[in-house]
Amino acid sequence: MDQTFLSRLKEELREDQIRQREPMKGYVTFRVGGEADYFLLPETEEEVGEILSLCREFEIPYYIVGNGSNLLVSDQGYRGAVVYLRKLQQIRVEGNRIHAQAGALLSKVAAAAWESGLAGFEFAEGIPGTIGGACVMNAGAYGGELKDVLESTVVLTPEGEIRRLSREEMELGYRTSVVSKKGYVALGVTLKLQEGNQEEIGERMADFKQRRVTKQPLEYPSAGSTFKRPEGYFAGKLIQDTGLRGFSYGGAQVSEKHCGFVINRKDATAAEVYSLICQVSDRVYEKFGVRLEPEVKRLGEF
Repeated sequence: MDQTFLSRLKEELREDQIRQREPMKGYVTFRVGGEADYFLLPETEEEVGEILSLCREFEIPYYIVGNGSNLLVSDQGYRGAVVYLRKLQQIRVEGNRIHAQAGALLSKVAAAAWESGLAGFEFAEGIPGTIGGACVMNAGAYGGELKDVLESTVVLTPEGEIRRLSREEMELGYRTSVVSKKGYVALGVTLKLQEGNQEEIGERMADFKQRRVTKQPLEYPSAGSTFKRPEGYFAGKLIQDTGLRGFSYGGAQVSEKHCGFVINRKDATAAEVYSLICQVSDRVYEKFGVRLEPEVKRLGEF
């Protein structure tokens, strides 16, 4: 551990905001992963900026984590600083706009929209991530995606500048954005929604929730849909047609309920999960000539 780096961190954060050798499995939905050298819990956007400035000054690698719902952390952990944004979770409604900090859960933002009679964000109710993560990946489900409702995003650039980007400047595409391309950190968003009928909004949210419960293996740790959708195909259908429903490796398994999900069936390691993902991709390619790309991000050595 770099003691000078630690002492400088302690000038910016309280001691309870700084953890060392923190096991990551409690912060990712796969429930796997080794220790991060530093695990930091900023409570303000200014603290995020100070942390990243110190990381750059001391050449400490860093990684931003929201809810860890699209992340696979190596069994060896991460030799750097994990900056955990879940404490930045304020949500404010003004008219038909919602302002939310990056660490706010999508389900909480969707609930705030419903409570205010604002329509257009129902699709996000069951996505187990944060609004910041949704910006990075242009999260979507059931025919809706973030770019449909995003007005602007506040980002921190690698140079330490805070900028507000319009929806057009965000370059939102299928599971991509300018945030991931340029190494920005999403700090908060403004959504522009439509006035709607609260009862109808609630019914749509309940319908989407019921579909998830019925069709997805929510009873097991996973990172949601494991693979990106290949153009012209559905990943789950390709995996099913390759005969891989229920296929397992160690404690990791292709879900029997939904073949697009790799789940932590029984005390899987990160290595087992990643190996299974690779095996599935290879088998599908051998049978159909279509290469499945993981949607899940990896952190650490694999």
